[in-house]
Amino acid sequence: MTGKAARGAEGLIRADLRGIEPYEPIVPLEVLSKRCGIPVEKLIKLDGNENPYGCSPRVKRALAKYAFYHIYPDPLHRQIMKPLEKYAGVGQEHIVAGSGSDELIDLILRLFLEPGDKVINCPPTFGMYPFSTAVCGGRTVTVPRNAKYEVDVGGVKAVIDSRTKVIFIASPNNPTGNATPQKDILKLVETGIIVVMDEAYYEFCGETVVPLVPEYPNLIVLRSFSKWAGLGGLRVGYGIFPSDVAELIRRIKIPYNVNIAAMIAVKESLADKAYLQEKVKAIIAERKRLSDELRKQGLLNPLPSQSNFILCRVVEGDARKIKEWLDKRGIFVRYFAKPRLNNMLRISVGKPEHTDALIGALAKYKGGRDGR
Repeated sequence: MTGKAARGAEGLIRADLRGIEPYEPIVPLEVLSKRCGIPVEKLIKLDGNENPYGCSPRVKRALAKYAFYHIYPDPLHRQIMKPLEKYAGVGQEHIVAGSGSDELIDLILRLFLEPGDKVINCPPTFGMYPFSTAVCGGRTVTVPRNAKYEVDVGGVKAVIDSRTKVIFIASPNNPTGNATPQKDILKLVETGIIVVMDEAYYEFCGETVVPLVPEYPNLIVLRSFSKWAGLGGLRVGYGIFPSDVAELIRRIKIPYNVNIAAMIAVKESLADKAYLQEKVKAIIAERKRLSDELRKQGLLNPLPSQSNFILCRVVEGDARKIKEWLDKRGIFVRYFAKPRLNNMLRISVGKPEHTDALIGALAKYKGGRDGR
């Protein structure tokens, strides 16, 4: 490419995307292994809110047996619509599957935003909302959560104007772990703005507004199979929409957005719901034990959580240094260098042995041993 052509391509890039900050993803196991010099199988990964028990055994068997990976998948996801309808408790005319809920966030914004339209975000929360808003040409309006990390409903209502199209609320919220009461959600729905409730962690909480979706033309709920069903690597989620919005989302999505392996995994997961729910119960029980152990130890102060992770304030020391110290020992937690999350760590709930290893490592850090 000539210098003139290269400069021409640069000049054609959307001006609003030139300085966009990329979403900060989780680092893969293989990269983490090289960094700390510890084999992958010995790493303790508590930074991505993944399910430490993995997927249902039925998923693995079905994927191994499937013979038609060379054929394109069904663009309408028909084989998983009835199981999803039964699981979600709403008609399949309301349901659209996506390549993770991330794709559905993007599709919602593409559907509703004209350039310069506004999206209300309530941080600290999931970073994909402002990222996707920017990619889709929208403007993020920030209404911070209060000191208890609750949504400031009055603050949200106060900033709504004629350009406001969408409000994103994660419940339980990531990374704070708290759920938003239904009464607050309904106050936002009453504004007439599109309210997107992200229920990626619903199974660890049990609170949902899905039954309300058919009643309200501006309420959308997103769900995920990454957390409770252990399918994070297959990228599959689904949304519950007003039926007319669902139809429009189907029209604008790419045809084969959910691959056949992901659809098989969803079908088998929902057929093995009892097994997966036992693992969810195990994670909830371990969440309490982890919180109790951290509180007892005194280095970190865990916040109440209704999810599969715990956000902790650092009582003694520096969060970044603690994270880096744990990294070297093959234990990975999440650190956010962001306002309202300064000197805090988010810890995913693992298996009991992961909790034991983490507590033991933190005890060494607190005691000033092991090379600190």
